[in-house]
Amino acid sequence: MVLTREIEEESVKERQRKRTQTTKGSITKEYSPNVEERINMKINLTQNLAAILTGNGKTNTYLHRFKIITHPTCTCGTAEQTTEHLINECEK
Repeated sequence: MVLTREIEEESVKERQRKRTQTTKGSITKEYSPNVEERINMKINLTQNLAAILTGNGKTNTYLHRFKIITHPTCTCGTAEQTTEHLINECEK
């Protein structure tokens, strides 16, 4: 049991090191910067939540980037519809 715990702790440290060093996953790192804390959170990780936290949610900014829609503006009309806008600013 002790060896298993040590392996788990080293794995978490390695994941944290990689997360800190990578330039990818900025949205995920913004909302969950600490690997150990994230592991201990009880979150029902749905497909939609995972898409938003990884920056791949179907926001208007995302769809506009791929030329699927013509404007990135949120339906509330106040700003571009980004993940940050939807979580922190949008009144809709």
